[in-house]
Amino acid sequence: MTASGLTLFELAGADSELRFSPHCWKTRMALAHKGLEADRVPWRFTDKAKIAFSGQSLVPVLVHGDESISDSWRIALYLEECFPAGPSLFGATSAIPVAHFVNSWADATLLPAIARIILVDIYNCVDARDRSYLRSSREKYFGMSLEAVVADQPAHLSAFRMALQPLRRMLKNQDFICGEAAIVCSGCSCGPAVAARSNCLKTTTPCHRGASDS
Repeated sequence: MTASGLTLFELAGADSELRFSPHCWKTRMALAHKGLEADRVPWRFTDKAKIAFSGQSLVPVLVHGDESISDSWRIALYLEECFPAGPSLFGATSAIPVAHFVNSWADATLLPAIARIILVDIYNCVDARDRSYLRSSREKYFGMSLEAVVADQPAHLSAFRMALQPLRRMLKNQDFICGEAAIVCSGCSCGPAVAARSNCLKTTTPCHRGASDS
């Protein structure tokens, strides 16, 4: 048990040390920003029973004493309230709506763009027990096979780079999204890219070059 008494359930690949969920990475970066450590528990899509206590079936799930918090955004709000001694995740209360917008934009724009590049890579790195679930759920979402989703790699990479243009333009004139310091906005926007570059995606897919270019 860590000194902070925190436990974090994270999505893992076939290798339990490989963690690739962008939402879990957001939480890990929020914890790091606060100077907090958590016991990190590997979780897989077929391990729904492991987090049933949280009242839902998705990770990240953060456990703190008798409290269990799911969803990376709700976890960030919880950390800000319960651990005020650490650096603020938002800078000021008035900045929370802006941070929420950045988080929503990243989820709605960046995540689908990256998925169209690396979805088959993700399928290849998950545990064998998870593959049926991953294929059926993602094919339902995209309305086509995983292979069809990623078929036009050059076009998808170009679209991803275009999606990054608002960030590129802003960061030409300042070091961080919110000005002089990295706060939760930075984690919200770079979580997808960090996840894509995690060690579980050991392929030659050009997303790695695209992410390092951005």
